[in-house]
Amino acid sequence: MAKVNLKINGREITAESGQTILEAAQDAGIRIPTLCYLKNINKSGACRVCLVEVKGARALLSSCTTPVSEGMEVFTNSERAIRGRKNTVELIMSNHNKNCLSCKRNQNCELQRLCEEMGIRENRFEGSHTEASFDNFSHGIVRDTSKCILCERCIETCRKVQGLGILGLENRGFNTIVAPVYDKSFADVNCMQCGQCVINCPVGALTEKEHIDQVIAALNDPSKTVIVQTAPAVRASLGEEFGMPVGSRVTGKMVTALKGCGFDRVYDTNFGADLTIMEEGTEFIQRVKGGGVLPMFTSCSPGWIRYIEFEYPDLLPHLSSCKSPHMMLGAMLKTYWAEKHGADPKDIFVVSIMPCTAKKSEIHLPENLTGDYPDVDAVLTTRECGRLIKMYGMDLAELPDSEFDQDLFGEYTGAGVIFGVTGGVMEAALRTVAEVLEGKSFENVDYEAVRGLQGVKEATLNIAGLEVRIAVASSMVEAKPLLDQVRAGESPYHFIEIMGCPGGCINGGGQSIIPSKIKNKEGIDVYRAKRASALYEEDVIMPLRKSHENKQIQELYQNFLGEPGSHISHKLLHTTYAGRDRFSFEK
Repeated sequence: MAKVNLKINGREITAESGQTILEAAQDAGIRIPTLCYLKNINKSGACRVCLVEVKGARALLSSCTTPVSEGMEVFTNSERAIRGRKNTVELIMSNHNKNCLSCKRNQNCELQRLCEEMGIRENRFEGSHTEASFDNFSHGIVRDTSKCILCERCIETCRKVQGLGILGLENRGFNTIVAPVYDKSFADVNCMQCGQCVINCPVGALTEKEHIDQVIAALNDPSKTVIVQTAPAVRASLGEEFGMPVGSRVTGKMVTALKGCGFDRVYDTNFGADLTIMEEGTEFIQRVKGGGVLPMFTSCSPGWIRYIEFEYPDLLPHLSSCKSPHMMLGAMLKTYWAEKHGADPKDIFVVSIMPCTAKKSEIHLPENLTGDYPDVDAVLTTRECGRLIKMYGMDLAELPDSEFDQDLFGEYTGAGVIFGVTGGVMEAALRTVAEVLEGKSFENVDYEAVRGLQGVKEATLNIAGLEVRIAVASSMVEAKPLLDQVRAGESPYHFIEIMGCPGGCINGGGQSIIPSKIKNKEGIDVYRAKRASALYEEDVIMPLRKSHENKQIQELYQNFLGEPGSHISHKLLHTTYAGRDRFSFEK
């Protein structure tokens, strides 16, 4: 690619032809403030915060949309550029809800940070505010347009990451807001509830729907046995809520904190993941041997399940009928655990700590009820978990390590841990399926072909004389070509893992929010890779790395479930699906 020579703040810079001023500056270590820009997703120039002065140009230019040219001279911090940038932020603030102290994004808000950096202390522009919309009708996401800055990041994220585009600019001029069509609720349209829009929003316009109050109420109810379970990806992100480096593995500290909050039992959802592999692996083997519907799709990601129910209802027979791991463990807590402890299921309150906002919708599905009660009563995102721990006066970074409770559901394997990263469910399944079909144990259980953060991974494996073709995808933009192949009857695969969020649960919509200045400088895959490494590191150190070797799983089948795929397993651990109307109230 051709090179371009230019000057930024008097410094000689060599950039790639086609790069913008912002990209060239970032590569040179020169920071230009931004709000709307998000690397590889959005560079609309909508916010006008990245204004720079270019010699010879009559007006200030947005650096995220202006390409570099030979001999260009750019000034990022001239008096004119700083004044223009400050005016822009002050104008944004003039139409912004300034309840910063009570906002979830307080101290992690990009607009707040810019105001601090620019010394904005007064409301220089006063006047009318755009009429706001407040949407809290969906189970997972809350939209508050009084805090929206019209940066369009959420719009482009939904369009480019998930291929849906349910958000857009509604109305015109001063009345413009970001919303689903006709300002409908997220509950009324084909939203995945994945939360990718939430983690990419620079302010508090999009947030998760909190369950903290319900959890605290349960913890203080003496009639309730409150049990918490933690998803594998949470341990790789929760530390960031307390200032720890991205990708810090805080498994033991997390357990200590949750016990300090007063939960009666602290379990790992990895037990549910091992259970999922026993059921899903068996289902796959039965489909292969019995001529069942292939390829089989994994079903652990509720955002992906919402997507296929909306967009590809004709492909629902391809889905595994297994519930997701936290729903399986919830069902076991309210049946087997309740029976063993002489507890009434209605008095057991199950809380799931999840990296996902779509899990909040999942627990309300009528097909996920066990008897007259839900498998899981409340879901806290990683961010909510951090807030809960802080409410209880603890600093996670300072806590010692503790072990998960060990009775009945305390054991888990490395296979369960890697569920949190794209390719992990497939790898965990292969570890068990290969040994069951081959009838022997393998020392090497690392399936490198399904690892990595690229959008689609493919492999062909020879297992017990069968040529098994597999594929792994995360995000719906990457999954769509695979789904179109299946719909056209042209898919070469037997087993396909699909995760709703890019990179899998490590990048879920409920995870800690990485500041955009890091995402834009280092690239999104850098922090995804650090979180993924934390999970693979835990997998390697586990004494057991295959789900079927989990002794408590074996005891559960011997004492209660019978065998994978049994009648009681199907009743408690499996679910059904139904196509959804794109514009009807959510179930």
